[in-house]
Amino acid sequence: MRRHTRIGTAVLSAVALALAGCSGDDGEGGSDPNEKVTLSYAVWDQTQKPAMEELAKAFTASHPNITIDIQLTPWEGYWTKLKAAATGGAAPDVFWMNGPNFQLYASNGVIKANPEQVDTSVYPKGLADLYTFEGKSYGLPKDMDTVGVWYNKSLFDAKKVPYPKDGWTWADFQDAAAKLTDPGKKIFGTAAPLSSFQEYQYNTIAQAGGFVISPDGKKSGYDDPKTIAGLKFWTDLIANKHSPDLKTMTDTAPLQLFEAGKIAMYWGGSWNVAEFGDKPIKDKIDVAPLPTGEKQATIIHGVANVVGAKTQHPDQAWEFVKYLGSKPAADILGKKGPIPAYNGTQSDWVKAHPEWKLQTFLDEVAYAVPYPVSKNTAAWNEAELTHLTKAWNGEQPVDQAAAELAKAMNDLLAKE
Repeated sequence: MRRHTRIGTAVLSAVALALAGCSGDDGEGGSDPNEKVTLSYAVWDQTQKPAMEELAKAFTASHPNITIDIQLTPWEGYWTKLKAAATGGAAPDVFWMNGPNFQLYASNGVIKANPEQVDTSVYPKGLADLYTFEGKSYGLPKDMDTVGVWYNKSLFDAKKVPYPKDGWTWADFQDAAAKLTDPGKKIFGTAAPLSSFQEYQYNTIAQAGGFVISPDGKKSGYDDPKTIAGLKFWTDLIANKHSPDLKTMTDTAPLQLFEAGKIAMYWGGSWNVAEFGDKPIKDKIDVAPLPTGEKQATIIHGVANVVGAKTQHPDQAWEFVKYLGSKPAADILGKKGPIPAYNGTQSDWVKAHPEWKLQTFLDEVAYAVPYPVSKNTAAWNEAELTHLTKAWNGEQPVDQAAAELAKAMNDLLAKE
């Protein structure tokens, strides 16, 4: 599954208003660690529920006084339900958190900072940094994902184009996209959509040496020439007709086009393993690292388990989060779920699909960069789409659209 890293501005702005003033009682009421309690645990992915149930069972086996009630709410309603619960002071004891929403929830006192120092060096640095706010660590990373190039070997073979290799460059990718494009068969070398920044724009911006947002979260990087170069990587592919146009990709998602054999190279994540595993295309594809621009880079993201600030059982909730972030828990997750975040526990995930070079996604961690976020990420996510659509459909030059986006984004950041 995709790691769900974007959320609508209207929803998130409503959350910001609803959460204001929710802090205060931090739930630390001196709970009895020997009390028999049931912790609510909110998640959003049905495919991961069996793994979460196994983790809950294993935790209760070693903590017999604590029972876990897993509450599944599909992604489409997860944040709305969580907002309502938080507003009423009844957020789950433990719940899943993603990068774009993290700072909003942390800054409004809806989640608890970790009550004790934990060695976060056991997780990729980009993930540990993602869930740190104002110098404090919140929760612990559960899983992780990076982005690679999934490619259709049959289409490469038909055009006698060599498969992608480690160390390939932007020029290599662009050359392959040109050779693989077959207008007569309506086959494109790749796809350059605008709706999935985690897989596309954020990666090439980093590869070009640019930035989306400054490290202090105060300034947009969209007017930086290197950032603009990262955007032009994609618009040039559309202009050269090596990618479908924006309307085509809006009508039919690139993932569908790739699975239908109409796109040769698809920028997708480690989460696509679950998607491709039961599709006819599975025997025709493999994965390669992202090509290198000025530097190597891939966006890293992952879900964290966090403790609700209003929990009546803070000690038990923290014990559960610590367990979920441990090596034993990661060993279970690696066999049944996404890539575990705990370093050195990912081999079972790789071994589950020996037909693909899944080690690619792990090797990329060495040069991964965190998903760009701020206190109100979704506000400027909306601005990204508003302004960059004009460049993607040819209404404006990329540098002009990017400059206008930078101004709009800076105005939004100033209000945080």
